[in-house]
Amino acid sequence: MINSMTDTISAIATPIGNGGVSIVRISGEKAFDIINKMFSSQNLEAGKIYHGWILDNSEKIDEVIVLPFKAPNSYTGEDIIEIQCHGGIHITNKILDLTIKNGARCAEKGEYTKRAFLNHKMDLSQAEAVLDLIHAGSEKFAVTSAQNLFGKLSIEVGKIRQEITDLLSKIIAAVDFPEDVKEPEYSFIELTIEKIIEEINYILSFSKSSNIYRQGIKIVLAGRPNVGKSSLFNALLNLERAIVTDIAGTTRDVIQETIDIDGIAATIIDTAGIRDDKNINKVEAIGIDYSKKYVQDADIVLFLYDLNDGYTKEDEEIYNSIKDKKHIKVATKCDLTQTKDADAVCISLKTGENLDILKQKIKKAVISQNLTEIEFITNQRQQKALEETKNSLINALVAAQNKEIQDLISIDIKSALMFISEVSGEVITDDILNNIFDNFCIGK
Repeated sequence: MINSMTDTISAIATPIGNGGVSIVRISGEKAFDIINKMFSSQNLEAGKIYHGWILDNSEKIDEVIVLPFKAPNSYTGEDIIEIQCHGGIHITNKILDLTIKNGARCAEKGEYTKRAFLNHKMDLSQAEAVLDLIHAGSEKFAVTSAQNLFGKLSIEVGKIRQEITDLLSKIIAAVDFPEDVKEPEYSFIELTIEKIIEEINYILSFSKSSNIYRQGIKIVLAGRPNVGKSSLFNALLNLERAIVTDIAGTTRDVIQETIDIDGIAATIIDTAGIRDDKNINKVEAIGIDYSKKYVQDADIVLFLYDLNDGYTKEDEEIYNSIKDKKHIKVATKCDLTQTKDADAVCISLKTGENLDILKQKIKKAVISQNLTEIEFITNQRQQKALEETKNSLINALVAAQNKEIQDLISIDIKSALMFISEVSGEVITDDILNNIFDNFCIGK
C-alpha cells in the first residue's frame, strides 16, 4: 500500500443497511475536487456545514449534508469530505459509486486509521485503541480502551522510552568521548534499569485482565440431552433464543449469545446433548462432536444433569471429562423430586427456584479470573514488545552487575529501545503494520 497512500480513497463509514443516516467518507488530495463534481454547492470551506443535493450529471440522487475538513485538521490528516445521506443500501452505494467515478478508489481495511497513523495524527497504540473501541464487548472495556485512544498507554510508554534513551545517551557519550565525559557509575546504571523494569512490570501486570476483557469469557452448557441446557440458556439470556422440547436431540448445533457480566463479555454457549447412541443421525453426531470441542475450549463449564432422573452413568462419564476444568455442577428439575445434591446448585427452570443463586455463582466464577482493575489496556503484540524490552534490560542489568564494559552493556539497552519503540510504532515492520490494520473494517 506504500505507493497507493497518495490516492484519494472513499468508503461507507456506517454499517450497511437501512437506517436514518449513512456516511460516505472521502480522504485525500482530490477530495474537494471530487465533491465539487457531484454536489450542488461549490467552493466548500472547511469548518462549515453544507446542505444540498448529490448529482449524477444533472440528475438529483439524494438530499445530503456535507462536512468538509482541510488537512491537517482531520481524522486522517488529509483533506476529508463526509457526506451524510439518507440511510439505505442502494442510495449509499450509489453515492459511493459516484465518488469512485469522479476520481476516488475504494478504501482498504483500516486505511483511514492507517493514514492517521502514518500522518502522525495518532501513534500505533492509539490506532489499536480504535479497533478495541469498535469491537468492545462490554462497557467497561470500551471505557478503558478510550483511555488508550487519548494516549494513556502512549504517555507511559513514551516516558519509559525516554528513560531508556537518556541512559543510553549517557553511556554512548562516555564511550565516544572518554576524555570529556565520565562513564556513569555502575550503581547508577543498575538502579535506572531496575526502575524501568519495575515500570514495565506494572504495565504488564494488567495483561491477563486485558486479555480477558478483550476476548471475553466462554461459558459452555454441557450435559446429556433433555437435562435443561436450552431452557437454562434462555433463562440466562432472559430471551427465548433456543428451541426447547421434550424430544431428545433438539439442539443439534452450537448456539451462542454474549452478555455483559460486571464489565466482562461472557459468551453463553448452548451445545447439543452428549450421548452415545448408535441410532443418532449424522447431523446430531456432528453436533455432539462440536459440543465436546466447545467444552474443551471453555473457560467455565456449566455441567447439567436431571435431578429427577438421578445421576446416571452417562452423566458421570460427561462429568469426568470436564471436572478438571473450571466448572459449576447444576442439578435441574428440583421441583419434581425431594432429592438434593450438596455438590450442585439445584434449580428448577419451571419455577425459577435457585436460579438467582446460580446466576450469582456464575458471576463469581467469571470475576474470579484473577482480574484486577485495569489501568493499562494492552494487546498481545504490545505485551510481547514490552516483554522483549524487559528481557533486553535484564541482560543489560546482569552485565552491569558483572561490571562488564559499558560499550557491551549499551548493545542490550539499544535492543530495549528498539522493542519499546514497537509499542507506539516508532519502529515497526510493514508486515506487522498491515496485519494490524487488516483487522479493521472498511471505512475506519
